Amino acid sequence: MDHLAAMEERLVSERLRRKLEDVNAAAQKQLSPVQDHVNFTLQQAYFKCAYECFDRRRKQEEISNCVEHCSVPVLNANNMVETEMAKFQERLNRSLMVCQDKFEAAKLHKIKTDAMTDLESCVNTAIDDSVGVLPHIVDRVKASLSIN
Repeated sequence: MDHLAAMEERLVSERLRRKLEDVNAAAQKQLSPVQDHVNFTLQQAYFKCAYECFDRRRKQEEISNCVEHCSVPVLNANNMVETEMAKFQERLNRSLMVCQDKFEAAKLHKIKTDAMTDLESCVNTAIDDSVGVLPHIVDRVKASLSIN
């Protein structure tokens, strides 16, 4: 690989890394109201509920069962968010793997300059498509958690 090609590859890699950071920032921004609901509204309800479980007239097992029951909404909400984001990440990874496969095939055909440009274009499209889906994922999670 000549010096110019190596330099171009580093530049493209840096742009792609920044683009992936943008995905992370977009996901965090979009999920912020959901995380706020889970971390404050549901957690607060959990602690209020759990506090009520501690009654000297109850047996230890009853208290434990009561507290466990109180934690269900928070656990379910966290599981739902984690599951949805894992699916999102999996879809993005599959799209990026397709880009990588196309890049490797183009390199075998000795069209490296076009390969790098095509890789960057493919990754940008995959990321933009994924970011475009985020609002729908967040809306689905919000609806499931009854968040306005």
